[in-house]
This record gives sequence, structure tokens and C-alpha cells, in this order.
Amino acid sequence: MVAFGAGRGSGMRAILGGILMLCAFATAKAVDMPLFDAHLHYSHDAWGYLSPKDAVELLRKGGIKRAMVSSSDDDGTQKLMQEAPDLIVPELRPYRRRGELSTWFKDESVIGYLEDRLRRFRYVAIGEFHLYGADADLPVPRRVVQLAKQHKLYLHAHSDVDAIERLFRQDPEARILWAHSGFERPEVVRAMLRKYPNLICDLAFRSEHGSGGKVPEDWRAAFMEFPDRFMVGTDTFTPERWPYVPEHAAWTRAWLKDLPPEIAERIGYKNGDRIFGPMLGQRTQ
Repeated sequence: MVAFGAGRGSGMRAILGGILMLCAFATAKAVDMPLFDAHLHYSHDAWGYLSPKDAVELLRKGGIKRAMVSSSDDDGTQKLMQEAPDLIVPELRPYRRRGELSTWFKDESVIGYLEDRLRRFRYVAIGEFHLYGADADLPVPRRVVQLAKQHKLYLHAHSDVDAIERLFRQDPEARILWAHSGFERPEVVRAMLRKYPNLICDLAFRSEHGSGGKVPEDWRAAFMEFPDRFMVGTDTFTPERWPYVPEHAAWTRAWLKDLPPEIAERIGYKNGDRIFGPMLGQRTQ
């Protein structure tokens, strides 16, 4: 797995141009399974380097059938929705700018922002947001849990085990997508999935579950026990990661092929279709 570096401006555009020219040949061979990417961002610092049209083209070149997108601020998600409403599955992030990652849960103005966007647009989740430990019990996150319940949305939480458990204590019926599977070991993830039936996990920005195109036994056990509770994801948390989408999609297909086909299809795209497609009135396959 290779991440793109910190090049900006013309360097970024040159990389993108090369990627788009090569993708047609690469994906003609690689795309043998559509993917539901459950973890993407198109935030304000990406808009000047990657147009909505180019972002959508990268997704399609990578064989992404649906892309779950949030952004800082939400205008990025709406730009992609306007470009490709058949492709984008929108989330509402609490951040207006990237710098709010570590302050949003103490900022009461976040609530007004979320309430306004929820009145104006449709979403499947609130998130991805970063929240750890006892901060989950502060007034702002508590209100976010209430909003998710009111609007029947998932919470997409980049959180430790403690925060996930606190969110479920606030609303035992909450539905939570655990970003990056908490960066936890597979045995911890399995224990949490057993404990909370409404918990699902994405695998974004992780590699140990599919290094070298092989699924290690501890992760294989997790996928076999909970084939309906995992989804793949790329995580374009910086603009430079967008050209990496097709490469990551090919890498994902490689390790999925090491699983039984029916399990691979569930994790690759069917779980996302089943869970989030109906929330937007989309036909599942």
C-alpha cells in the first residue's frame, strides 16, 4: 500500500492526470467486484485541487459503486451529490473546518449547524467524528446522539471502546458505524460486535487484515463470525489521498479474494447496499 505525499498545486494535478490516464487499463483487469466505500471525505482543502467531476471520475475508475462521503464543511458532500447522486451516500460531519476535530464536542454552535443541515438535506449518518472516552458524555455529543435517534441516522464514530460504550449507554438502540474498527485488535472488535448488535465496522486506513493479499487467521475469524457487520473504506482524510482511491480499491479486491466469495461480496459491497441503500430509497442488489 502506497500513500501519496504532500505535493500540492501542479504536483497534485500531475499525479491526478497520470492516475486518470492509467486507471482505464488497470481497472479493466482489476474491477471484478463493485465496492461500497464506507469512509471518504471531500473537505474544503480538497476543493481547489480536485474538482467534483474529477473526484467522481476517480471513484468510478476504481469500481466504487457507492461512496459514503462526509466533509468539512458539508458543502463538499453536497458538491459530490450534485455531480453524482447515484453514487454518493451522504453523511453529515460536525466539523466546519479540519481544525475542529479536537474541539467540536465542546462547541455548542455545532448543534445549530447540524440542525440546519438536517432540515435542508438527506443523510444516512452523522459523522465521521472523533470522540474519545468521557468526552462522549459531554452535552454536545449527547445532543448528537439524540439527533441521530430523531432522524434515524447512524453515528459514524472514530472512537475508542470507552466512547462507543458510552454512546450505547445514552441510547441502547443507537446504530453505530465504528470507524477503522476502532484501530483495535480483531479479538476486541469481535467482543464488541457480540456485545452490541447495532454496531458495524469499517476497515478504512488499516492494512493488517489484508497484507500481501492474504487475510490472517485472527481477522478471518472475525469476518467469518460477523460477515454482515464489516465494510471496506479508503479514508481520504487529506486531498493527497484521493488519487489513491483506485489503487486502494484494487488492493481491497486482492485480499477479499482470499475469503469465500459470498463473504467477500458482503464485506465488499452487499453490507453497504443492505444497510444504507434503503435509507436513501435506493434499490439494493
